[in-house]
Amino acid sequence: MSYLETVEQVYRDAAVQPADNLCCVSEPTAAMPGLVVPDEMHAMNYGCGSAVRADSLKPGQRALYIGVGGGLEALQLAYHTRTPGGVIAVDPVAEMRAAAARNLELTAASNDWFDPSFVEIVAGDARSLPLEDSSVDYAAQNCLFNIFLQDDLSSALAETCRVLRLGGRLAMSDPITTRPIPEHLADDERLRAACLSGCLSLDDYLRAVTDAGFGTVEVRAKRPYRVLDRASYKLDADLLLESIDVVAIKAPTPEDGPCVFTGRTATYTGEGEAYDDGAGHTLPRGLPQAVCDKTAATLATLDRDDLLLTPPTWHYAGGGCC
Repeated sequence: MSYLETVEQVYRDAAVQPADNLCCVSEPTAAMPGLVVPDEMHAMNYGCGSAVRADSLKPGQRALYIGVGGGLEALQLAYHTRTPGGVIAVDPVAEMRAAAARNLELTAASNDWFDPSFVEIVAGDARSLPLEDSSVDYAAQNCLFNIFLQDDLSSALAETCRVLRLGGRLAMSDPITTRPIPEHLADDERLRAACLSGCLSLDDYLRAVTDAGFGTVEVRAKRPYRVLDRASYKLDADLLLESIDVVAIKAPTPEDGPCVFTGRTATYTGEGEAYDDGAGHTLPRGLPQAVCDKTAATLATLDRDDLLLTPPTWHYAGGGCC
């Protein structure tokens, strides 16, 4: 049995009987006016954050959700798109697709605005999506890509980039690790299925995203997720896992490399009205400006005492230098 077959079996079981050991949602489900979520759907909310970004969604857009789970985030996407077939939810596990469909029918009974036709649930694999090139505006996945081994992760990211239109966004929420996962845990297929042992470091995670063709990446949040304690997991020291929310934009990669925003800012404090670095960035005096890590690194080499650079906050809300 391959590791993906083990993963599918774990989620097949979770579709029949909700499991509380798969993912630990580190924040409450966002409240949306007029949206009532059935308890059955809440019980199957397997994720580590949120991949629904209201600031990136508009009525009439077409959205893709990869790995439907209990249907909660597909429902939240439909809340914003409100179009028949506006959300395509892809999942390889028949039992999970059926459970999500039941949950969405329950939702229709308590939400006048919602029609189950807003979400189309289809069989499919993240590594070979059943969609045409450049056919969706927004894609999302929550706590799925961290399960994949490197080659499968690269395939899933490349496939998602393929189906997005130019300028489209991929929203992701995944666990990351603060130090390498030991081999005896990384090789444990059930721990991988539970979103505990397949985590990458932050640098490796972001590199995988940019290597897939996403020219701009925004780190929207980073927070503690789980701790693998030394006794239970046979470790030399406790291992902290974090949860990261990322929005990756299908945009051309600049010649000097992708733009990754982690919440850094640059502020000009000199005597002039503004500072122009000659590379397309103008910093007005006294007003912090969001800059990507690449721009911050370049400004740091100038060794100017009238430029104040701040470190990453790991919370970025857009409006940056690129």
